[in-house]
Amino acid sequence: MTEYGRGPGSQPWHPEDPLYGDQGYGGHQHPQHPQPEQQQYGQQQYGWDPSQGAGGPYDGGPGEGYGQQPVDPYSGARPDHYGTPGAYPPPQPQHMRQQQEQHVQHTQQQPQQHAQQQHTQQHQAYEQPQEQWRAEPADPLEDKLSLFDDRPEEPAAAADDEADEPRGGRSRDRRGKKPKKNKRRSGTACLLVAVVLVGVVGGGGYLAYDYWQTHYAAAPDYDGEGTGEVKVDIPKGAGLGQMGEVLQKAGVVKSVGAFTEAAGKNPKGGSIQPGTYTLHKEMSGKAAVEMMTNTANFLTIAEGRRAVQIYGAIDEKLGLPAGTTKGVAKNQVKELGLPDWANSDPKIMDPLEGFLYPSQYSAGKGTKPETILKQMVARAKENYAKQDLEGKARELGLKSPLQLITVASLVNAEGMTHDDFRKMSRVIYNRLKPSNVQTNGKLEFDSTANYAKNQSKLDLNPQELRKYDHPYNTYFIKGMPPGPIGNPGAEALRAAMDPEPGDWYYFVSINEKTTFTKNLQEHQKLVDEFNKSRKSS
Repeated sequence: MTEYGRGPGSQPWHPEDPLYGDQGYGGHQHPQHPQPEQQQYGQQQYGWDPSQGAGGPYDGGPGEGYGQQPVDPYSGARPDHYGTPGAYPPPQPQHMRQQQEQHVQHTQQQPQQHAQQQHTQQHQAYEQPQEQWRAEPADPLEDKLSLFDDRPEEPAAAADDEADEPRGGRSRDRRGKKPKKNKRRSGTACLLVAVVLVGVVGGGGYLAYDYWQTHYAAAPDYDGEGTGEVKVDIPKGAGLGQMGEVLQKAGVVKSVGAFTEAAGKNPKGGSIQPGTYTLHKEMSGKAAVEMMTNTANFLTIAEGRRAVQIYGAIDEKLGLPAGTTKGVAKNQVKELGLPDWANSDPKIMDPLEGFLYPSQYSAGKGTKPETILKQMVARAKENYAKQDLEGKARELGLKSPLQLITVASLVNAEGMTHDDFRKMSRVIYNRLKPSNVQTNGKLEFDSTANYAKNQSKLDLNPQELRKYDHPYNTYFIKGMPPGPIGNPGAEALRAAMDPEPGDWYYFVSINEKTTFTKNLQEHQKLVDEFNKSRKSS
C-alpha cells in the first residue's frame, strides 16, 4: 500500500525524490505478505516499509487497473479521482520497468480473494494519507486580511492531524519543503500595540509640556489685590519657597511660583521676615510681595520686650493716643485667647505678660489694637503648645508652665547673647534650691526690681533693693516672681527647659561678655573690675 497519497498503479520511484525514504538495498524491494490493517496505520513511515507486503510504492491496488492510473510523482494528481489531469511521468529507467513487471506478475498470481482484501486495505490507507500528502493550497485570505481582521478559525481536525503525523510533523509539499504556516494577524493585538504607542507618545508629550511649564512658562497667578482678609504665620527660618507654600495653602496666592517669581523681581523680596501677616484672599504674587515688604504695614516686636513697651509701640504704629492699647488689654483680657494656666497668681501685674510673642505682625491702616493683641497671643500659644511645658516644669522643680515662661523671661532680660542663656538658666535653678547658702534662696536679679518699678537702670543699690517690698523684687522675696517680666523668644525658652550643667551662682557682664562664678569672693572681684572700667571710661 502507499503511504503518502500516491495513487495505485505502476509508478516508478523517482530517484531524486528526497521524501520517499529508504529505497532498500540498491533500490530493490522485497515484497512480503500484507499485514493487518491496524498494524499498517500504526507504522506510517517516510518511504515504503517492506514489512507491509504487497502494494509497495510501485504497485497499484487490484481492481483499479494496474498501470492504467498514472499519478504524477510530485503532485499526486490522478485524472480519474480528482478530475484534474496530472502530468505523466518521464520515461522509466530499464531496471525499474523490470522490477515493476516482476512485481505485477507476482501479484497476478494471488487469488482473487486476496486481491480484493488487499484492494480494500490499500484503498483505506490511500484515502487518509492522501490528505496528508497533498500540498496545502495557498490561503486566499492570507494577502487579503486587513491589519485589524481576525483570521477565520480552522477546523478542529487540523490540530488532530498535526498531532498524528508520523515522525516529525506535517506533510511536505512536492518540493520537499514544509508547507508555509499560516500567519495569523490579531486585530486585538494590533490595536493594543497602537494604544501603547499612543500612550508612550502622549506621555512623552505631557512630560515635555510639564517640563516647559515648570521651567519656562509663567506660573499660574491671580490678578489684582485680592479680597477679604486672612492671617498667615510665616515661621522663623522659612525661605521664599516655604513662604510660598504657606501662602498658597492659605489661598493668598495661586501658586508657589507666582510668589517666588514676584519676590525675585522685587528689590525687597528677599527681606521678608517671619511673623504674622494679615493679607487678602486670591492676591497676585506681586501684590502679596509688596504688601509683605511694605514696612508701613507691619509692627515688629523684639524678644524680651515688656508688655507696656509693646502697648506703646502699637499705639504709635496705629496712630492712637497713648494708653489706648493698654486699656484694651486690661478690659478685654478674657477675650484675647489666653490659655487656662496663664493667670494663676492674683499678684500678676499684667496677665498678657509672656504671651505677646515677639515677631512681625500686620498693623496697616485701620487695624484695631485687639486684632494685633489676638495675633500675638495666638502665636504664643502655638509655639508653647509645641513644647511639653507642664512635664518640663515638673522635672525642673517648678510649680506650673507659667513659672517656666517666667524663667525664660528672666534669662532673656539678663543674658547678653544667646550663648549666655543656658548658663544663666542654670544660675536661676541653683539659686532656687533649698540648699542655696550663697543667696539664701533669693534670685536677686536687678531685672525684677526694674520691672517692679517700670524702669531700666543698671546701677542699683543691692542694700536699698533688699528693703524694697514688692512681689516682683527678688532681692526682697524668696523664690520666683508671680509671673514673667517680659515676653521671651524661642531661644530663651529652650534655655529655660534645658539648662547647662554647672554650679554657678553669680555672673557679671563686662564689655558685652558675661562671666559666671561659683562663689561670692570670685564674683566680687569681677564687680570691682566692672566698676573700675566704668569710672575710667
